[in-house]
Amino acid sequence: MPSLNIQRNDTVEVIAGGDKGKRGRVLRVIPDENRVLVEHVHVVKKNVRPNPQKNIKGGIAEQEAPVHISNVMLVCSSCGPTRVGHKFEGDTKVRVCKKCGQTLAAKKK
Repeated sequence: MPSLNIQRNDTVEVIAGGDKGKRGRVLRVIPDENRVLVEHVHVVKKNVRPNPQKNIKGGIAEQEAPVHISNVMLVCSSCGPTRVGHKFEGDTKVRVCKKCGQTLAAKKK
């Protein structure tokens, strides 16, 4: 499984495609496909069949579709969209903003 610089609940900005410029929270990371699911970005319509057992009404539902990870950039709280670097603080590897050097949330293993 490849290691990615973006984690769940990070704020990212779309840098390419039809939703360029939109910011959102990462809902899910799909590392095998190098894709992320971002809140309110790349919204598609999906036909839903009614299912009375699960109390689901039929119709057309909108949901987010995955975006390739190369089309999003992590947003630093102080300087905006930035690249991600890594450094060790003691025994833990942490993500660092390349613009200002501020520590981002710790990388979980």
